[in-house]
Amino acid sequence: MSYGIVATGEALGEPVKITDDVIESYTTNSEAVRSWGYRSFHRAGDDTFLTDLAVEAAGQALDVAATDAADIDLVVVAIADFAEYLCWDAAAAVQGRIGARRAEAVLVNQACSSGVIAFDIVAGRFATHPDYQNALIVASNRICETYQNRMEAMMNVLSDGAAAALVRRGHERGRWLGTEVISDGNYADFFRMDTGGTKHPFRTPGQEGLRVRNPLDRLAELLDNDARRMLEFVQKFGGNMRSALDRLCARTDTELGEIKRFIHLNDNQRAMGDIARALNVPRERLNGDLALDHGHFGSADQLLGLRQLMVAGELEDGDVVALTSLGSGMHWAATLLRL
Repeated sequence: MSYGIVATGEALGEPVKITDDVIESYTTNSEAVRSWGYRSFHRAGDDTFLTDLAVEAAGQALDVAATDAADIDLVVVAIADFAEYLCWDAAAAVQGRIGARRAEAVLVNQACSSGVIAFDIVAGRFATHPDYQNALIVASNRICETYQNRMEAMMNVLSDGAAAALVRRGHERGRWLGTEVISDGNYADFFRMDTGGTKHPFRTPGQEGLRVRNPLDRLAELLDNDARRMLEFVQKFGGNMRSALDRLCARTDTELGEIKRFIHLNDNQRAMGDIARALNVPRERLNGDLALDHGHFGSADQLLGLRQLMVAGELEDGDVVALTSLGSGMHWAATLLRL
């Protein structure tokens, strides 16, 4: 299956410089946040939501490609967690708002891996629908601060933004080479919100458990505070990422040394160093500076990073790029592209 990226677009919340005052407005654990190394993040306005960002990014990609939304056959929207409503399809909403009304709409919601996995979804649809020519991949993230504290929910600073890629069957630039995913359901409960599902529906706004808890606390409970099992889990962060990439390289006949850049999720500086060591590549080949300048956009990190590196002229035609991610589930995902 051959398809490539025709054009990209993005939509970002307003930039917020990370100062001591900003950190202290979110958390009392300011020392930990400073140690992550983030310099700024993006926060959308109160009246801007996940699909608003997605529609803006998608519209920009369509404009750059001079392509009418009516010519889109498939819209894949990747999100990490929450959209505007429950019992509601954000992908269908984006499809309708951009005017791609004859396109199939698919929602991918596998946490921070969604944007990387979306490329495989497109390949599958292209394979089973020979008439599909144009697809739109949109990854969007908008933090709901009622449920998630930007500086406490994870070990990174959470941002609002979206990126889109218009892809076309047979297009050679930004060509998809393959995607590989490793899933381990033993850790499905690692990152979850206890209230709001069918087991514990919402009752009162102040109910305990309304917010997503810190994943390290969740991990200790999940593994019964067993140090050996906790170490095994931590080792999987880098080990499974390397395994997914090795499998992908073998399947696509690509040498690891051919990969010009690795665009990982926008993690903190220590985690970036750990991933670089696991992949056995220089840290400079990752997206560390972009991560620290922008914060973590959930499922949109890789598409945003790819677009920004291309716009900055840091990538050239023919370069091989790896989009890598891990997300709760747990999933480790990698996609290879040749620009």
